[in-house]
Amino acid sequence: MMAAPSSAQVISLYRMLLRESSNFPSYNYRTYALRRVRDAFRANKQVDDPKTVERLVLEGRQSLALIQRQVAIGRMFKTQKTVVE
Repeated sequence: MMAAPSSAQVISLYRMLLRESSNFPSYNYRTYALRRVRDAFRANKQVDDPKTVERLVLEGRQSLALIQRQVAIGRMFKTQKTVVE
């Protein structure tokens, strides 16, 4: 069993998720991903149980890997810019 992630590790994960989400070429995916990351961290802000924090951080790391893959795929298949971009 690992020790519970420190708040610095959680903040670092949050920043990495935001940074990677902002790399989506598509405006819709980008704004959706940023909103979901912010909402998820806001919703779990009060969690202090070490096991729960550890599980949430693991889920966050998996989400980060997913976002990185999707950004790479999005860059391969660029679309036209929308009006809001």
